[in-house]
Parts: sequence; C-alpha cells; structure tokens
Amino acid sequence: MRPVVLDEFVGQEHLLGKERPLRQLAERGHIHSMIFWGPPGTGKTTVAKLLADAAQAQWRSLSAVHAGVRDVREAIAAAAAFPDRATVLFIDEVHRFNKAQQDAFLPHVEKGTITFIGATTENPSFEVNAALLSRSRVYVLKPLEAEHVRTLLRRAAERDLGVEVGAEAIEQIVAIADGDARRALNTLEIAEQLAAGRVLAEHVRQASGQSYRRFDKGGDAFYDQISALHKAVRGSAPDAALYWLARMLDGGCDPLYVARRLVRMASEDVGIADPRALQLTVDAWDAYRRLGSPEGELALAQAVLYLASVPKSNAVETAFGKAMAYVREHPSHPVPLRLRNAPTSLMERLGHGKGYRYAHSEAGAYAPGERYFPDEMPDEVFYEPTDRGLEAKVAARLAALREQDRQAQRKGER
Repeated sequence: MRPVVLDEFVGQEHLLGKERPLRQLAERGHIHSMIFWGPPGTGKTTVAKLLADAAQAQWRSLSAVHAGVRDVREAIAAAAAFPDRATVLFIDEVHRFNKAQQDAFLPHVEKGTITFIGATTENPSFEVNAALLSRSRVYVLKPLEAEHVRTLLRRAAERDLGVEVGAEAIEQIVAIADGDARRALNTLEIAEQLAAGRVLAEHVRQASGQSYRRFDKGGDAFYDQISALHKAVRGSAPDAALYWLARMLDGGCDPLYVARRLVRMASEDVGIADPRALQLTVDAWDAYRRLGSPEGELALAQAVLYLASVPKSNAVETAFGKAMAYVREHPSHPVPLRLRNAPTSLMERLGHGKGYRYAHSEAGAYAPGERYFPDEMPDEVFYEPTDRGLEAKVAARLAALREQDRQAQRKGER
C-alpha cells in the first residue's frame, strides 16, 4: 500500500508541496544526510525511500531495534563496493542506537561513502549525538490530517484490497487512526478480512479492539501533554485542563504519575492563595490508590478542575527558589544563641535560649523587632505574597507585622 512515486504521497505538504524543500531535492535528483522526526505512521520511511529512488541511490535499510555495529559495518562495506553510485543508509528508530553505534557510521557520512537518513519518534536533540546531528538536516513530519487519512483509506480499499468501505466505517477508522497512516491501513486490512464484501462500521469495531490515542509514555508526546495540562491549570482554563487530562489517560498514561504532578502544581501555581489545593490533590492521589481505574480517575478530574479554577500564586515556588539560591551562595552562619534549644543544664549555662522572646507571651502573639536570621546575615525578603485569594490576607497581615518591627526598631534607636 506504500506510494511508489512521490505524487502518490499523501500529507506533509510543508515538506513535499510545490517549492518545498524535499520536493525540490526530489526534482533535482539530489539527496543529503537528514533526520525525519515525527510520530508513528506519518511516512518517514516512505519519504526516505522515495527520495533515494529520485536520486537513483542504492537503498540500505536497518532497524536500530535489531541491528548492531556489525550490521552497520556490513552496510558501509556494501556501499564502498560501488563508489560511483550514491548509497542511502536508512536507520529506522535511530534513537535506539547508543553513542558508540552512532559513531560507527559518522566517519563514513563525513567521507561521503554513505548518505545517512534516520527516522525517529524522539527529539533528535536529545537522542542523536551532536556530531551526527550537525551533519544532518532535521525535518519534522506532522500527524496526518483527517482528510489525508480518508484519501489513503479510499485509495487502499479501491486499488489494493478491491473492497467497498462504508462512509461510517471510513470515519471510524479516521478517528481510531489519530493521524497514523499505518494504524489506519492496518485497521482497514483486518476489517476487510472480517467483512463479507463490504466493510461496515461493525467490522471496524471488531478490528480495532482497544485502541489508544497517540501517546508514548516517556517521549516527547508524554512531556508535551503534561506540559499542556500544567499550563492550562496555571492559566485557569478548567475545560482545557480537563481535555489534556482525558488525552493522557486515554493514551495510557499512569494515573499515579498525573496525581504526583497535580500535587506539585498545587504548591507551584496555587500555593497559599488557596492552601486547600494541596490537601485536595493529596486526597485525590490517595483516592485513586484506593479505588484504581476507572473510579479513581474521577478524583483526579476533580483535582484538575479545582486547581484550574481557584486563584493562582507562584510566590511559594519563587520564595523557595530565592532561599535555596541564597543558602548556596553564602556562608553557613551559626544559629544565634537565643534561638538555640536548651534541653540540658549545660546548654543553659552556655547561653542557649537566653534572651529569646516567647511570641505567645506578647500582644498578638508577636514579638516586634525580634530577629530570626543569623546575626551575621542581613534581613532578606524571600516570600512576597500576591494580592490573590487567601494570600491577599496573608500579605496584609505580614505588612502590619513589618510595621510593628519598624516601630520597635525606631524605639530602640532613641
């Protein structure tokens, strides 16, 4: 069912449309080392083969899942046997090769013995070594749009399978495929085997079984989607946040991972603006652990909606970051004697706790002018509350206490 000429290729117009870079390479019969980065089923292998054919190059293909350094060397030796003809060495899932395996063909790319084309579903910035990456151009392939998948299905049904497919069945496969041509064609092929002449929606349901959306549980799609969920929560967009939660759970993400991230969001993006957020997310985590899926997922949804709906503050994260940076960059000053514990008579004789003002014994349970930093350290302001939610009241109270400190300091200076 693969296209045999470039004009049959469906999708990736940003690369293969008129005057676009890969179309121009094909028309000129040129080829260079490149890396195709994109989700499964977007045509990475097919595009590479069509470009090699257009350049009249020899085609050598390896899968990084099964191949090793020996296989790479054999492919390079085969290419060296025909020095007058270009050879494309295609490495599928190149991110599975370790640094030593990638280094094995780097010198031959530099000498021009082979033209390297890699295909990966992972970000090549992290998975391909810098030397090889610098000698290759990265092209990003996008998930196929619904109309692209419809075109592929109709063509495969008519040309390759010789079967009629109902309109509802087409739309069901499009939804199941989620932009993945391979998944679409595989589903069609299985449905055709179940059908008696005409593929109907029922055949598609039987063929698809339990299908998951595009999600890789550890790669770029994973981190992109948790990032989108976090940003929707931070941006007070409950509907969008719920959408990304549903996408992740539908894709097979571990709900306990989501629960842990929600606890982090409660402190990072809500904080003291609504302290209940932290308790609610911990409760949601516990609820999921007790109930499991799918019942416990509702608790996660409740936590997501709550986090996205309440006032926001990053003052806790900012304050903690400032405090940690200060501690790392300055000396470890001793604890002042008045603030030290004195559980023994010896410690009392050494002055531990002497001069400490017990806040509960003073008006308003506050000791104006008392310092709790080391004596060698100036007063620092790490926590700056916002004017949102409960934190607005916290800010007002702290401001009033600071004013008491200033008045106590002025009295001490007289």
